[in-house]
Amino acid sequence: MAQTTSSRPRGSVAFSGLMLAAGLLAAAPALAADDEVMTAARSCMRAWGQHPFTDTPPLRTVSGSVRVMGRGPSISDREATDFPVLVVVQPGVNVMGGSELELLNPNGWYCLRAAVNVMGGMDIKLQCNAQLASALTGTTVMSGDNAAKGVTVMGAITVQRVGCGKN
Repeated sequence: MAQTTSSRPRGSVAFSGLMLAAGLLAAAPALAADDEVMTAARSCMRAWGQHPFTDTPPLRTVSGSVRVMGRGPSISDREATDFPVLVVVQPGVNVMGGSELELLNPNGWYCLRAAVNVMGGMDIKLQCNAQLASALTGTTVMSGDNAAKGVTVMGAITVQRVGCGKN
């Protein structure tokens, strides 16, 4: 019986298998996040009814943020496009303070994955021609207005149209 030799050290096949498995596991959260974004996008497309997108639209996301007592980053999308674009806004959380979302693309179709507001005010500045929908139905507890259909406890979420010319 002929004996074959390999230039690979013993155990390298097992090591390669482990690296492949680790790579697949590392990719799993990204794939789950992509699925969550697409699920939100489809929910918003159902809410809009008429829209310019296919069932699997090209889309982009805007990072969410957490603000506590008025500290933390705001959410802003100021990129104007010449064509309709579906923009999924990642979850925004506001606790005991004021928060502002600027969604200023006139061709933006903005989809809020979630807006959570606890004991504070969340103001959404939406460009006059932009569209807005929430991937979730709203929940309001001991609160005022909940125009964005987020989760609001003892606070308010309001939407203000900006950039509308006087007609």
